[in-house]
Amino acid sequence: MATADKVVETVIVGNYVEMETEGKPKNMKTKLSQFFWHGGSVYDAWFSCASNQVAQVLLTLPYSFSQLGMLSGILFQLFYGLMGSWTAYLISILYVEYRTRKEREKVDFRNHVIQWFEVLDGLLGKHWRNVGLAFNCTFLLFGSVIQLIACASNIYYINDNLDKRTWTYIFGACCATTVFIPSFHNYRIWSFLGLVMTTYTAWYLTIAALLHGQIEGVKHSGPTKLVLYFTGATNILYTFGGHAVTVEIMHAMWKPQKFKAIYLFATLYVLTLTLPSAAAVYWAFGDMLLNHSNAFSLIPRSPFRDMAVILMLIHQFITFGFACTPLYFVWEKAIGMHECKSLCKRAAARLPVVIPIWFLAIIFPFFGPINSTVGSLLVSFTVYIIPALAHIFTFKSAAARENAMEQPPRFVGRWVGTYTINVFVVVWVLVVGFGFGGWASMTNFIHQIDTFGLFTKCYQCPPPPVSHPINATVAPPPVHHPSMNHTHHSL
Repeated sequence: MATADKVVETVIVGNYVEMETEGKPKNMKTKLSQFFWHGGSVYDAWFSCASNQVAQVLLTLPYSFSQLGMLSGILFQLFYGLMGSWTAYLISILYVEYRTRKEREKVDFRNHVIQWFEVLDGLLGKHWRNVGLAFNCTFLLFGSVIQLIACASNIYYINDNLDKRTWTYIFGACCATTVFIPSFHNYRIWSFLGLVMTTYTAWYLTIAALLHGQIEGVKHSGPTKLVLYFTGATNILYTFGGHAVTVEIMHAMWKPQKFKAIYLFATLYVLTLTLPSAAAVYWAFGDMLLNHSNAFSLIPRSPFRDMAVILMLIHQFITFGFACTPLYFVWEKAIGMHECKSLCKRAAARLPVVIPIWFLAIIFPFFGPINSTVGSLLVSFTVYIIPALAHIFTFKSAAARENAMEQPPRFVGRWVGTYTINVFVVVWVLVVGFGFGGWASMTNFIHQIDTFGLFTKCYQCPPPPVSHPINATVAPPPVHHPSMNHTHHSL
């Protein structure tokens, strides 16, 4: 088997020369460009996975804890973190299998980025490709929408002179600049900075909540309702479902076969951010979080909080790029521009992808409910059910298992253990994530539409001040804005 591994490595690395500059003289400009721009190492992949996995959802996890209760919140994070790492491992195995088979047929991927739907097509046929393409693109589309909504919602905590819809217009234009980033190969400095920003925000929330202490009469009554419980659980499912871009991140690596455990290590680091911050904020504010889905809304304003908001805004721009870049690739392939070497032409061709994202963010500005809805209806299939089923069907025959590029590890029970885990993942996510989670999140989402309507100008903004007689005493405005996701207890 060791010999086979070497053959795989030789085949993959030998043909992977996209964007490499070997054999060319390197001046200072080239060296700086490679340092900041050309990332294909294991560390780059780790930063990309960790940075992409938790962004604005960090701000809604305390809200999920108020729905789930402290114990369930912690257990669901650990459980879905491990489940997400497992299915990311399956995706990496299928990618290596597909790529090795194709390169043995002398297929050249020098100017072509392999994507998940192409892996499904090559291993299982066009029907799997169509299903994978539909779920993946829809999930990434709404993932990008969520980033725009989050940008508008967060900036409102610093500057409320403009309504959230206007901020959405502004940030939509800013995020459209991601069309100039060619591939995940070029996210080296961005993914590093993104993780630094998330780390700061997570520990700021933790320390600020602990220093604030518990509010007077704090209550921790969750869980109280099934709708709230499964909505919170599905938000955590969404949190650890960020590996819809796993194939693109792997393809950007010089040695993709080394990806296997990267997502697990990224998840372990992310847990050191999400568990303390969510637990501390829930400990401090308790049931108040049921009406304040964004943790920023309860933390008193300070220069440190403003810094956290600004850093999260920048990180959401980066995460928008992570979610949207695979859509750019799909669009380029559809119009025949994917192998064009002109960056400007490719950027211009990508612009139409941003328009529907912009439009949907204006229609559905429901930050919070949209996370759970996307998690239950799209993430459940895209990154949990389809990869597990694809692995089962790819290696269902004895010959396929015997000739597999990667044999399952011994500690999970080889093929029997792998199949058992895969079946468990499919059944659990189908019943709990898609079934109960879909019911709960759609109930909540429809409630938001009924309450606020589509195209709402400023979702859950404070009401305008009531005009008073000149000599009347006007009460000072409240210190905190209402949450971005007000979940009524009537649910």
